[in-house]
Amino acid sequence: MNPVLSYGGNVCCTGTAVQAGAFDQRRMEARDDILVYTTRTVQRGHRKSAVRSRRRSTCRRTRRTPTSRSRCSTSIPTARAYNLDESIQRMRYRDGYDKPLAWMESGKVYKVTLQPLTTSNYFAAGHRLRIEVSSSNFPRFDRNLNTGGNNYDESKGVVAHNAVHHSKQYPSQITVTVIRSAGLDADTQ
Repeated sequence: MNPVLSYGGNVCCTGTAVQAGAFDQRRMEARDDILVYTTRTVQRGHRKSAVRSRRRSTCRRTRRTPTSRSRCSTSIPTARAYNLDESIQRMRYRDGYDKPLAWMESGKVYKVTLQPLTTSNYFAAGHRLRIEVSSSNFPRFDRNLNTGGNNYDESKGVVAHNAVHHSKQYPSQITVTVIRSAGLDADTQ
């Protein structure tokens, strides 16, 4: 198991395990277990928010996180990509925390809506919005051994083979709320 490591972000209570802040994410995005989606270049300034996707896994208990994770970052004209916000979603709670645990069946596709991100950011003309999707963000979020057991008292894990679908039958989408210049109008794109 080789989890995606936490690299910056909104960090609390990890001691010195993770350094908080915005860092260039290109090194992280080079991993083959992080999906990276980048918009076209912004023609005029705007702001951002939520991710919805169709996913499947070979394990009944796994997670999907906008930045790890689902991570939202901004890519500036120099090609650097700085993290802005991130979220994580345990798949067993995909129907809500007040609902019974929802285990996954291997190979079955599920619709999952990640929680909206809480950052508003101004993207200047020439910038791009980038979304990263992976199944870990360690040590910021605890490990997931994908067994269905208790992560805190297990020592052996199972590698989960997860997929995000992009088909007519199983579409995925990223919804971005755009706030126009004076902040008076909001459009979703």
